[in-house]
Amino acid sequence: MLSTLRNAWKVPDLRKRMIFTLLMVAIVRIGIFIPVPGVDASKLLDLTSTGGTLFSFYEMLSGGALSKFSIFAMGVGPYINASIIMQLLVIAIPYLEQLSKEGLEGRKKIQDYTRYASIVLGALQAFGMYAIISGTGAFSSNSSLTIFLVILTMTTASTFLVWIGEQITGKGIGNGISLIIFINIIAGLPTLVYQIAGLQTAGTVNFVEVIMFIVVAIALLVAVVIASLSERRIPVQYAGKSVGNKTFKGQSTHIPINVNGSGVIGIIFAMSVMTFPQTIAQLKPTSSIAKFIVGSPWSIFEKNSWKYATVYFVLVVFFTWFYTQVTFKPDEMAENMHKSSGFIPGIRPGANTATYIDMVLTKISMIGGTFAAVIAIFPIIIEGATNFKGIYFGGTMLLILVNVALETLRQLESQLVMRHYQGFLK
Repeated sequence: MLSTLRNAWKVPDLRKRMIFTLLMVAIVRIGIFIPVPGVDASKLLDLTSTGGTLFSFYEMLSGGALSKFSIFAMGVGPYINASIIMQLLVIAIPYLEQLSKEGLEGRKKIQDYTRYASIVLGALQAFGMYAIISGTGAFSSNSSLTIFLVILTMTTASTFLVWIGEQITGKGIGNGISLIIFINIIAGLPTLVYQIAGLQTAGTVNFVEVIMFIVVAIALLVAVVIASLSERRIPVQYAGKSVGNKTFKGQSTHIPINVNGSGVIGIIFAMSVMTFPQTIAQLKPTSSIAKFIVGSPWSIFEKNSWKYATVYFVLVVFFTWFYTQVTFKPDEMAENMHKSSGFIPGIRPGANTATYIDMVLTKISMIGGTFAAVIAIFPIIIEGATNFKGIYFGGTMLLILVNVALETLRQLESQLVMRHYQGFLK
């Protein structure tokens, strides 16, 4: 990988792209320290310090912007939510499904709809964050002007972040939106190290426990890398055909299905379901429902309990399977394969092929979902079985880091291959 980066830096065009990407990342990190006017950020530490909550997750994705309540506190969250919702709507709404089949122009229209939806979701999310945070007394004023200023500032900043991400995608290296999240997570790692060092200094954990924590973290990283690179290949054979005076020989290829293709999406869905009742309960903490959700021993939403971990585990597996089922279309895959004179060896074309692909997708999604679920409940295990209290180190962040790093390096490698360089894939 280091050789790939070194060779890329020697190419003038790639060097310009890399410098542009670094400048955009610098702008993002500068914005992290620009606070929203009229907010006392010191009163927000309790919301983001508890691991496994929706606020701690957004704190991780925003690179510490939420605890500071900076203009980038929402990060690219509204755009990610809009993208997921639009993917589901493409399947449910015939008009959007037709647009997705119209090539580049259709995808551009869907992308425009996603941007508009992200602005609406951003405004709603900004208002929701204000409603929750206002209960902590962090705002100096609760006037209508303050509410409008907070919503306008945070929505505009989130839209600006999306624009920066698109500029990185077009003029820089890698997927801009993913790269912004990647950089924000990396920026939080020094804080994690500082927290662990503080626990050792205070005598909460000893040196051996710290070493064991590092070993487990490395093992988890290796497991995530293996899962991200693993894929199930469905063999496909294309028959030979004649076009005019030319004869094309048959060829063999495969359909790659990543084992952990939608693991992060499943975790996000499950986390939203598990933390949404708690978030709503914070709006009216004195109500009987809120007291049951937060304090009842029978509540499945009680943090770091076996009931919470079990339900969370099941939801991650379910949503991973569900997302795989709605995004992959075995019927269309089988039809397109048949139109191209392709077939899976030993499987009859048509309905049998679609059934076989669906069976493979189900097995892979269950395996990937189980792995993602183990990764998701890892912080709960750390909290309950060790003395590393208040340390949010989960496999979710590793999943994002590994996937973005591999995607960026693949794009960089493809650029080098076009210029006759040999990279780390050789």
